[in-house]
Amino acid sequence: MGKDGIMPLEIRFLHNPTQSTGYVGCALTANVFRFHRLDDGSWTADKVIDIPSWNVNRWALPQMPGIITDILISMDDRFLYVSNWVQGDIRQYDITDPAHPRQTAQLYLGGCAVQGSAVEITDDGVEQPPVVIIADRRIEGGPQMLQLSLDGKRLYVTTSLFSPWDRQFYPEMVAKGSVLLKIDINIEKGGMNLDRNFLVDFASEPNGPVLAHEIR
Repeated sequence: MGKDGIMPLEIRFLHNPTQSTGYVGCALTANVFRFHRLDDGSWTADKVIDIPSWNVNRWALPQMPGIITDILISMDDRFLYVSNWVQGDIRQYDITDPAHPRQTAQLYLGGCAVQGSAVEITDDGVEQPPVVIIADRRIEGGPQMLQLSLDGKRLYVTTSLFSPWDRQFYPEMVAKGSVLLKIDINIEKGGMNLDRNFLVDFASEPNGPVLAHEIR
């Protein structure tokens, strides 16, 4: 991708009311911009996170972007979370310095290029993400909408975005239904750990399988 800032989907302000700043996630080019107000009252935006596309074989395009579908800021304004729905990972950034996010953790939860899929990542040093299985249920799709507990210790994630896109990128998830997962957060040092004892499976909902999207 030769351009930045394409398809902004989610805007999040810092919670501190004295800070006129926040972030916007741009899905197609997998960038996050920080916007903030200048001393003269005008606003500006700077790219602070740039997630590279993968070179791939046997996919819809020769390059696979991350496709950022959600971003989230912890209530204490310390951590920013980013979900890459197509590449299949969630990233945690320390934003103590809002202008310079520092990645503190990364967790793969599926994606379009998992091990055993038809897609091959051809970039040196980039491994195919592992398949995630919880309670004998293979997790189809990728991490999408995020919700963080008020104390910042539990991050919840669903895997469905929008049914026409689901059918295009993850037909297996459409057939089996989406899921809700829980991630335990280290709020002291940063870090994320998938809770393998927690799974909400929407496969058997009435008139299902169901593609659950937003969570609160």
